[in-house]
Amino acid sequence: MKTYPYPAGKSAVKWVSTDWLGDHINDENLMILDVQPNVHDYIMGHLPGAIYFNEGLLRSAHNGPPAVFVPPEALQPVFRLVGLQQNRPVVIYSASGRYSKCTAGLGDGLEQTMMAYSLIRFGHNNVYILDGGLEKWKEEGRELTKAFPSWKASSFEISVRDEYFIEYEEFKRIKDRGDVILLDARPFESYKEGGLWIKNGHIPGAKSLPWRTLMTKDNARLMKSDEELQQLVSKFNITSDKTLIIYCGTGREATNEFLFFKFYLGHAKVRIYEGSFTEWSYHAGNPTVTGENPR
Repeated sequence: MKTYPYPAGKSAVKWVSTDWLGDHINDENLMILDVQPNVHDYIMGHLPGAIYFNEGLLRSAHNGPPAVFVPPEALQPVFRLVGLQQNRPVVIYSASGRYSKCTAGLGDGLEQTMMAYSLIRFGHNNVYILDGGLEKWKEEGRELTKAFPSWKASSFEISVRDEYFIEYEEFKRIKDRGDVILLDARPFESYKEGGLWIKNGHIPGAKSLPWRTLMTKDNARLMKSDEELQQLVSKFNITSDKTLIIYCGTGREATNEFLFFKFYLGHAKVRIYEGSFTEWSYHAGNPTVTGENPR
């Protein structure tokens, strides 16, 4: 049995169970963020004390690519308005509610990891992810409310952790090194063929590890057992000297695997290529590979 928050020791991101949160939901120092895609689902019912925060505030178009993190100076007032504090523990949860389910990908299960990654990227030090999200909480018959909490704005000072991500020029320079393992977190069909993008397939050298394979079949916010997870990653021969670079479509799916490898498994060398396949395929001269093999 795990002891939550998990893992033990110092870590910017940890996972908590519904049992743990049920025992600690009234802790005075604990903050809770509801990051469901549609605010109407929050209005219909949320965890007691939860503050609503939509991940759509985090990214915007920038000189071509359509999903780039907004500048720190633009995001800092939002963090302050929500009341975030760098060291105050914050639990993040989401769900696929009535208004959040659609064919465009909203409610896909990535809201939790996208928000968790974004918070630590911009300087938060103490983020908890609710394993199983709101679905598991509701399945267990736990309390929901329609009441809106009150809180005070904060003085959050954003500090970008650029060691978490890799930008285009450096990515091009090191992605084929022998000590780098490049993982594509998109669905396998996207890895093989692409479909959505101006180019098909995947970045040469990338191996496929769809983010959804880390999660249980019936709940995209609930991680598989440790035994199943170890079996999934064992085929990649990931040793402590290897740098993992993870990409996906726009950098969002990759957050699931970045957090998993860096904080859940404790691998020291993990980075997200935030521009991902959207940025890679945007540059006309960049090659791509179709099919099931990395090259």
